[in-house]
Amino acid sequence: MELGLKDRVAIVTGGSEGIGRATAIRLALEGAKVAICARRQGPLDEVAQTIRANGGDVLAESVDVMQAERLQMFIERVASHYGRIDILVNNAGTSISKPFGEVDDATWHLDLELKLMGAIRGCRGVIPHMQKIGGGRIVNITTIGGKQPRASSSPTAVTRAAGLALTKALSKDYAKDNILVNTVCIGLIKSGQHEKRADAAGTPRAEYYVDRARAAGIPLGRFGEAEEAANVIAFLVSDAASYVTGSSVNLDGGTSGAL
Repeated sequence: MELGLKDRVAIVTGGSEGIGRATAIRLALEGAKVAICARRQGPLDEVAQTIRANGGDVLAESVDVMQAERLQMFIERVASHYGRIDILVNNAGTSISKPFGEVDDATWHLDLELKLMGAIRGCRGVIPHMQKIGGGRIVNITTIGGKQPRASSSPTAVTRAAGLALTKALSKDYAKDNILVNTVCIGLIKSGQHEKRADAAGTPRAEYYVDRARAAGIPLGRFGEAEEAANVIAFLVSDAASYVTGSSVNLDGGTSGAL
């Protein structure tokens, strides 16, 4: 399928590993010019090297999305360097899940700043650039917990639910500008965080993934791959998804059913 992404300019936050890394590489392979940011420069440089080795065009810069001015500077640098911004993938974030009574104000603020305000700032920064060129695509990465919270899932489930509402609101506000906004709600996807947990427990990673998938009752019986998430994201930011906005796509191996 031709996705029509050649020479489009995409920003991917949290682009140094996992879904962000896979998405940046996939978009670059489709011909997009990719700007990636995350807090650590070293892993970003490794992703950039991979993209360039495959003939891609990439800008990689250490940016903390919780720092509003720093993020805006990065967005403006991307616009100046490439002359436009077509795509934003809000992927920066981590999982903080505890029983409600154990979550203090500082943890609530940290989670909201990283996942919700980071996405809000990213959207606020790129939308004027998208309006100038007659449209754009925004994909907010959340989790299925934002739709169906499990026990002991604060604050992340609440923050992710807010991300879903952000997607819906933006999709209504900017449809007139041909800016399409969607969400990908991920389930259990292989990642460095899971591998660290496996290593800390002294469990072989392959065994860890099998055991966790079984315990979670994933109908497909396995964790998802970051590249599978990247495939869905690439579709949503492409010309092939030109009539899709305000939607949330579950990427969870069937765990959440039709929610």
